Amino acid sequence: MTGFQTALLAMVLLPAIAGAALVLVRRVERIAAPIAVVTAGLTTALAAVVALTRPALSSPFVAGADFALEVDTLAALAVPMVAAVTFLVLVFAAGNIRESRARFHGLMLIFSAAALITASAASLPALLFAWELMGATSYALIGFWWREPHRVSAGLTAFITTRTADLGLYVAAGAALAGGTGMALDDLPAAGDPWRHIAAAGILVAALGKAAQLPFSFWLSGAMQGPSPVSALLHSAAMVAMGGYLLLRVEPLLASTGWAGTAAAWIGVLTAVLMGIVALAQRELKQLLAASTAAQLGFVVLAAGVGAVSGGAVHLVAHAATKALLFLAAGAWLAALGTEELVKLRGAARRWRVVGVAATVGALALAGIAPLSLWATKDAVLAGALEVSPWLYAAGLMAAALSAAYAGQALWAIWRRGSEAKVCAGGHGEVGALEQAPLMVLAAGAAVLGVLALPPLSRPLTNALGGRSEVSAVELAVSAGIAAVILLLMLRLHAPEPKWAAGWLGLEAAAHTVVVRPSLGLAHALARFDDRVLDRAATAAAGSVPVLARSADRFDDRVLDAGVDTTANTAEVVGRGAARVDDTVVDGAVEALAGRIRWLGQLARAPQTGAVHQYFLQAVAVLAVGVVAWSVYAVMG
Repeated sequence: MTGFQTALLAMVLLPAIAGAALVLVRRVERIAAPIAVVTAGLTTALAAVVALTRPALSSPFVAGADFALEVDTLAALAVPMVAAVTFLVLVFAAGNIRESRARFHGLMLIFSAAALITASAASLPALLFAWELMGATSYALIGFWWREPHRVSAGLTAFITTRTADLGLYVAAGAALAGGTGMALDDLPAAGDPWRHIAAAGILVAALGKAAQLPFSFWLSGAMQGPSPVSALLHSAAMVAMGGYLLLRVEPLLASTGWAGTAAAWIGVLTAVLMGIVALAQRELKQLLAASTAAQLGFVVLAAGVGAVSGGAVHLVAHAATKALLFLAAGAWLAALGTEELVKLRGAARRWRVVGVAATVGALALAGIAPLSLWATKDAVLAGALEVSPWLYAAGLMAAALSAAYAGQALWAIWRRGSEAKVCAGGHGEVGALEQAPLMVLAAGAAVLGVLALPPLSRPLTNALGGRSEVSAVELAVSAGIAAVILLLMLRLHAPEPKWAAGWLGLEAAAHTVVVRPSLGLAHALARFDDRVLDRAATAAAGSVPVLARSADRFDDRVLDAGVDTTANTAEVVGRGAARVDDTVVDGAVEALAGRIRWLGQLARAPQTGAVHQYFLQAVAVLAVGVVAWSVYAVMG
């Protein structure tokens, strides 16, 4: 193993091991935040190294499939993004999270490790492991304040929804094996029919679920129940972003089917439009940002569908900086004021100028104002859409205009004169230095990362990834003009209120009918089967043991003892020996066997808690043991 391969392995194992240690060791509460920040900083340095050196690592994992990691051009953009945003979010969390720090920072490190493996996965086994771990830790983080049932419920809704979509990855894995190409992601387009189409459909569904695209978008609303740093990482560079990233990764597979690319493009652009309207209808800042996340990821999915991979990749990176910034600013105000309602945040930017200026940069970038980052990256995606269909381009332009509208709505609230943000119940009235410092770094990223979509940097990226190498000046001018006009109108006029979209288009109620209720119904049916069949069978088997014991006792009394009595005159010594064997050996063996069976029953019952997340974590633990064994094998080999 070369030094650069070791760096790749260390990049994914360091945060995973440190995170697991923080979760399991309870006496590190005071130093948990420094440990997490240092670990994230070292991981960011390793990510920079592997992005420059592009190592690959592969080792046999299961029959017919390797556990493979590789940092190519696309991963070289995503890996540093995940690591750097994680580092900045954890710096913020060091000043924002004041309880259960070890558990929080440990879960965040494991979450980021899963995202890093996802970004560098080159085979379906590696992707599946990271995908599952990312889902499990997201559930734990969304429901982090587990004493509040509504937060746990929100985490469970997100978990069930994304978990339903995740089944598509298993379908894709089975199709890849059946197609005879193996499970390397780059080999999937070569699978035979119909397996290539089945694999594409499975990956498309799984990615749409994670990326909160239609019809799965609603779970992002409930995910706002998690701590603000969780929202910042989950919505910017980790779980939601990885859904769009996966579609960029498998764009050749989508294109090879003739239909999957078109489906992805239209789902992406419709999500961008409809979630833009949903964002405009929200009256809480974090809910507005959540809907805008689904809308902005719609551009990435659109890019994957039309083959504009370079545009989608740079939009993903620029959006990560922008959205992490805005969620952290919202979190700072939530902690200081005790509210996230837009009407109660009026004047917040004036009260905390550093947060206000940074958030303004992020909001202007989100609106698509030139020359900030998302102005250029959106156009890089829309240029690819224009080459495929003018209707896709028109819908994308509408989505961009909606971005300016909801960004303007947020700006109008935080800068409005005539009122001053007041501290509500639960707010402590302060924004500390650790909370402010990351905002300035992210604001710089939100301002300048658009250069990746402009010459000369866009040309090598396009040559390596695909898309249009240059966006025309006319397209850039049109989108910049639309964004500026819409933003000015929003700042001068009262924002429209599409109340029909305030409830996230009723998607959650539909999902409860279509997904959650059937899932719970199946769970209840299985529980009844467990109680009425399996449990009764086990109880009946256990009940037979006393019957057998009594039969053995009667045999003992009537046969062995009778035998001893009838032969007492002729074989008294043998009889006493048989009695001793009966008492010491036979009875002892029976008691030992009964004790062992009782112990095995207790051991088998211990993990049967009825808690879904514990069953899931048990599966993840088994997978983790396998990955550790693979890592040892890779290092030794």
